[in-house]
Amino acid sequence: MNNLFRFAKPYKKQVILGPIFKLLEAIFEISIPTIMILITDKGIGTGDVKYIFEVGLIMLLMAILGVVSSFTCQYFASIASQGFGTTLRNEMFKKIGTFSYNEIDDFGTPSLINRVTNDVNQLQLGLAMLIRLAIRVPFLCIGGIVMAMYLDLKLSLIMYLSIPFFAFAIYLIMSKSLPLYKVVQKKLDKLALILRENLSGVRVIRAFARVEGEKVRFKESNEELASTAIHVGKISALMNPVTSIIMNFALMAVIWFGGIRVNEGAMTTGKVIAYINYINMVLSALIVLANLIVTFTKAAASAARVNEVLNTEASIKYSGNSTFSKNNDKNMPILKFDNVSFSYKDSKEDAITNISFEIKRGQMVGIIGGTGSGKTTLVNLIPRLYDTTKGSILINGINVKDLNKKELDDNIGLVPQKAVLFSGTVAENIRWGSQNATMDEVKKAAKIGMAADFVEKMPEKYDTYISQGGVNFSGGQKQRLTIARALVKNPEILIMDDSLSALDYATDAALREALKENSEGTTVMMVTQRISTIKDADLIIVLDDGKLAGVGTHEELLKESEVYKEICSSQITKEAM
Repeated sequence: MNNLFRFAKPYKKQVILGPIFKLLEAIFEISIPTIMILITDKGIGTGDVKYIFEVGLIMLLMAILGVVSSFTCQYFASIASQGFGTTLRNEMFKKIGTFSYNEIDDFGTPSLINRVTNDVNQLQLGLAMLIRLAIRVPFLCIGGIVMAMYLDLKLSLIMYLSIPFFAFAIYLIMSKSLPLYKVVQKKLDKLALILRENLSGVRVIRAFARVEGEKVRFKESNEELASTAIHVGKISALMNPVTSIIMNFALMAVIWFGGIRVNEGAMTTGKVIAYINYINMVLSALIVLANLIVTFTKAAASAARVNEVLNTEASIKYSGNSTFSKNNDKNMPILKFDNVSFSYKDSKEDAITNISFEIKRGQMVGIIGGTGSGKTTLVNLIPRLYDTTKGSILINGINVKDLNKKELDDNIGLVPQKAVLFSGTVAENIRWGSQNATMDEVKKAAKIGMAADFVEKMPEKYDTYISQGGVNFSGGQKQRLTIARALVKNPEILIMDDSLSALDYATDAALREALKENSEGTTVMMVTQRISTIKDADLIIVLDDGKLAGVGTHEELLKESEVYKEICSSQITKEAM
C-alpha cells in the first residue's frame, strides 16, 4: 500500500493538516470530562450557579472548536481522498492502455473494471479514514487511560481487566471475518463477469432462448455473493453487542467500586463521572480501532489488486525509434514474415508455426483457412497486438519491433473481426482513424467503405448519433463504418480481419472494386472465409492448423494446394473454378 501513497503527494498539505485538526478535536474531547469534575464538585456541590455558567461556557466553546476542527479535517480528508482516487484511476487507465492482448486476457475485463472502480473506492475510504482516525483513535485510547489513571489508580484495575477481554473479542471476530472479505471480492468479480456477458450478449441470449437460464446463472452467482456477504456481515455485526456487553460490565464495576471509593472519601462524585466518561472513551475508541483495522485490511487487499495492475509490465515494449520509410520499389517487399511462430501465454502448442512469405507494395492479399487455422493471430502480429515467439516480421526491411509505435499505428489500418463502434456521431466514429480528418476526407472514406450509401439517407447524415456498441445499426452497417474508420487514416497497410462477413455479395464486390480504384499504393490484406472475396487477389495465403498450406494466386493454388482446392470445392462448382 505504501507504493500507492505517491499518488497522494499532490495533496500533502491536506494529508498533514487533516490529522492535526483531528488531534485538536481529540484534545478538546479528552479535556471535557476533566472540566465536568469542576462543574460537579465545585459548581453543583457548592451551589455556585455563576461558576456553573462560566465553566459551562468554556465547555460550549471547546465543543464548538471541536466541531469546527472535525469539519476542517473532514474537508481536507475529502479533498485528499477524492484527488488521490482520481489520480490513481487515471494512472491505472493509462497503464491498462499499454497492455497487450496478453495482459488483458490474463486479468479479464470484468476484473480490470472492478479494480479501477471498487478497489480504488476502497483505497479512497482507507485514505480518508487514515486522515480522520489514525491519530485521533490512538490518542483517545492512550489519553483516556492516562487521565483515568490520574483520577484514580486503584479504580483503573477495572479498565486493565476489561481491555484484554475487549481485545480478545475483537481479535476473535476479526480473525473470522477478514479472510471472508477477500472471498466477497472474488465473488464480486465473478458476478461482474456474468453481468457483462449478459449485457454485451443480450441479443445472442434472446436468440437462443437462454434468458431464463441466464437468470438462474445470475441468481446463483448473486446469491453466492449475498450469502458470503451476509455471513461476514453477521460475524462483523457481533462486534458492537459483544463489546457493548464487556463495556457495560466494566461501567457497572466502575459505578459499584467508585461508589465505595466516594463513601470512603477517596474520590469525589465528579471524578467518578469523569472516570466513567474516560473508560467509555477508551473502550469506544477500541471499537473504532477494530473497525479501522477492518477498513485498512480491505484497503490492503484492494491495494494488492491495484498494485498488480500497476506493477505488471507490458509484454510488448515499444522501444524502437525507426521511422516508417515509404519505399516505392515494387520489387521490395513491404511486408515479410520470416519463419514466424507464435504461441499464446500458457499454451503448450503454437498457434502459428514457421510462417514465411513476402508481400509487395500495393498488392491485394487474401488470407484464407479453416476455423482455428490462425488467420486472425497472424494479422494481429503485424500491428504488434501480440509479439512473435520466434522469427521476425519486417516492414520495408525493418523489424516491426524496431519501429516507433506512433509510426506503426499511423501506417497500419486494422478492421477487427468484431465491429466495435463507440457512442457518438458517425463522423466522430470515422475520425477515430484520423482525428484531424476533414469532412471531405470522412465522406471519401465512407464512400470507399460503402458506408455513404446508408449514412447519407439518414436525416442527420454524418451527425447521426450512434448508441453504445452501435446497437442502432445492423451488422453490415457497423462493418462498413469500421472499414471507413480504417481508410480515413490512408494507411500503407490495410488489414481487414473477416470484416466483410456481414455484407451481401454485391456490396462485397463493390467494396473490393472501390478499394482497388481508390487505394493505389495501399497494401490490402483480407482475412476471409469466402473464396469469392479473394479469388481475384494478387496473392493468396492459405493456412491450415497454424501452418502455411500454400502461397500464390488462385490458379496456382488450385494446382499446388490440396487445402485450398478443398475449400474451393466446398464453396464453388468445378465449372466456376
